[in-house]
Amino acid sequence: MSLSSKVDQTFRQLPLHFGVRNVLSFDTLVAGANAVAVGIVRQCALGEGEKQVYIWSAESEGKGGGKSHLLQAACHLAAKNQRTVCYLPAAEILNLPVQVLDELEQLDLVCLDDIELMAQSPDWEEALFDLINRMRESGNSLLLAASVSPEAMAVKLPDLRSRLAWGPVFQLQPLSDAEKLEALRIRAGLRGLELPDNVADYLIRHYPRDLFGLFERLDVLDTAAMAMQRRLTVPFVKSVLDDIDS
Repeated sequence: MSLSSKVDQTFRQLPLHFGVRNVLSFDTLVAGANAVAVGIVRQCALGEGEKQVYIWSAESEGKGGGKSHLLQAACHLAAKNQRTVCYLPAAEILNLPVQVLDELEQLDLVCLDDIELMAQSPDWEEALFDLINRMRESGNSLLLAASVSPEAMAVKLPDLRSRLAWGPVFQLQPLSDAEKLEALRIRAGLRGLELPDNVADYLIRHYPRDLFGLFERLDVLDTAAMAMQRRLTVPFVKSVLDDIDS
């Protein structure tokens, strides 16, 4: 079976929401203190500079740490430049055979997210180890992301930890409140949603500050505003979100 047939057959088994979201591009990414990491990942996406990059954001940052956005932005940019790409979040492939990683070294760019989950299985550790070696031999690009550093990952396979750190390793720094406001405004603009400054400030001050959670609330507000033909005001936001969070 050819690589394209194997990838196509595998992807048909994955959930419908699996894959790269167009909104998660470099244009919608607020780098903040992570400008160096973002620049190197962008180069990697284009097949330039480093061939392997490892990025991680602490678990305390949750889904708002930015690593998934960065990987998917890399895939989006690579695909726009006619490069063959693959984005695989570990949480969505661990129920598949480890052979899902076979022959991926033939792709121009492979992005593996949440790879700390693979450390829970000897078979997945070995499959990841082999893929890293094959990607290095092929000369194609590999982006790895996790919630812990390579040193802190609970791997058991000898030499896997050193393979994870073959390229640059970056810990993503959290965005400031001002940078989160900027990210919210970008997200709202993409949805054609008017986000007044006082509403954005209210969201930042009264709800959990992780960016993923803020984005989820913005999406809920957009849906509610469209359904009820309302503009976003602080009282409207409070009535919608307090009802959901209660």
